[in-house]
Amino acid sequence: MTPARQPHRPAAGARHAVRIIGGQWRRSLLPVADRPGLRPTPDRVRETLFNWLGQDLTGWRVVDAFAGSGALGFEAASRGAAEVLLLEQDPALVSSLKASRERLKAQTLQVQRADALAWLRAAPAASRELVLLDPPFAAGLAAPALAAAARVVVPGGFVYLEAGEPLPQPWPAGLTLYRQGQAGAVHFALLQAAAADALHEPKEAP
Repeated sequence: MTPARQPHRPAAGARHAVRIIGGQWRRSLLPVADRPGLRPTPDRVRETLFNWLGQDLTGWRVVDAFAGSGALGFEAASRGAAEVLLLEQDPALVSSLKASRERLKAQTLQVQRADALAWLRAAPAASRELVLLDPPFAAGLAAPALAAAARVVVPGGFVYLEAGEPLPQPWPAGLTLYRQGQAGAVHFALLQAAAADALHEPKEAP
């Protein structure tokens, strides 16, 4: 009998941790540093997002801008994404993300210290199937980040946005609302880039 797999533990000294909820690293813990503005996406919201996307992201190229704890990006990699890039500006968080990558042996995941908004504005157009946006709530970055992400996704690709206030309207040209929700103070939406051969047909909201 194969022994039960034990969950990976966070780095020693981590004050808090967030649990990966699906895929190959399900139940593994990621450390959450005590840093200003760092607020990982709640479990309930992550579960909803990946139910919308489908649990299998095999072959997808993903960028997790404003990565923070890396919860969103590691969830995508755990579900089979071919390439996941975590963008983070805080050097302490970059080090923590790299340590988590090594601990989990997440070979499809890369960590880069970068200004996420500048990276999105300079990135090749139509180069990612999924862009994950969870900027610090007080930074006023939701609208400009969403506009920058709109050109980065492939036709039929998705942009996820999370904010602490009602989401900016109207949506950028080329993006349409796929699903949206709210959990407490967290507002979140999944938008899809226009395409005749979309990756998924939009579903009716429940």
